Amino acid sequence: MATRYTRRRFLTLASAAGAASLVRAPRVLGAEGAALETTTLRFTRTPALCSAPVYVAEELLRTEGFSDIRYVDTGSATESANAIGAGQADLSFDFASAYIIGIDSGQPITVLAGGMAGCVELFAKEGINTVADLKGKRVGVRSLGATPHVLVSIMAAEVGLNPAKDIDWVVNRKIAPVELFVSGKVDVFVGNPPESLELRARHIGHVIVKTVVDRPWSQYFCCMLAGNREYVRKNPIATKRALRAILKATDLCATEPEPTVRRLVDRGVAPRYDHALQTLRENGYDKWREYDAEDTMRFYALRLHETGFVKSTPQKIIAAGTNWRFLDELKRELKA
Repeated sequence: MATRYTRRRFLTLASAAGAASLVRAPRVLGAEGAALETTTLRFTRTPALCSAPVYVAEELLRTEGFSDIRYVDTGSATESANAIGAGQADLSFDFASAYIIGIDSGQPITVLAGGMAGCVELFAKEGINTVADLKGKRVGVRSLGATPHVLVSIMAAEVGLNPAKDIDWVVNRKIAPVELFVSGKVDVFVGNPPESLELRARHIGHVIVKTVVDRPWSQYFCCMLAGNREYVRKNPIATKRALRAILKATDLCATEPEPTVRRLVDRGVAPRYDHALQTLRENGYDKWREYDAEDTMRFYALRLHETGFVKSTPQKIIAAGTNWRFLDELKRELKA
């Protein structure tokens, strides 16, 4: 019989993982020593399992003083970035490329920290073994400009292909790309958990790119934390405390995956224990201290600029859409 994973046990685990200060009252947490400007926090929510720290952080956020924690459902990273830009959500944990495209279009998005490395896998049918083999092949996407289209395009450009001319983009808004791949109607599928884990379990296709291990992608964050610019500006104490809770939750995903996943399953966030555990074990939730968030923004902004997805230079993107002050402070406070 599984041990009941209670709130007290969760907070005890957080303390054991180096977050002992979590049990103090919110007003004395951290050097700021002031009450939150707002106790409401709205997160974007997608079906991807890799955004687990957002849900792991919920009880940690309550110890930080947040009493009204809400989730805004979005279907993709692009929709998450748009929700942040439109002020429909306050914080998001999603792909760097989506934020960069949003910042370039003038949306008020502020990237605050790196979240994790990895999670994206490129599945292909037999006979396709490298990105260079994508020339003339069918790649299924929901829409042009969505994150899968963007990521495959910059990967293709990296090996000398012209993504606009050399790849046959199959756009279908009614049928999911994974279903098109399983039925053989496309040759390539861009996946992340849980879809990628289901394909591997069923031995459908094979992986030609796994961003958590394959360079250059493995050297940078894929998912980052970003906020609505006005929320960050008006609520600096709340922003820092929210970021602190999420980064501590990210640590728990890396250091204590089994009980953390059990908590997610008990809450109904993750339907399958095995898939959620595999996600936490395989992806780089331990990189937020090690990797340079600004380097990630520069890396993706340059490639998006070179492939025509954004007009702004990396320097302009970084200047207009990032704020590392909270991250720098928390790196000092949350030393391993």
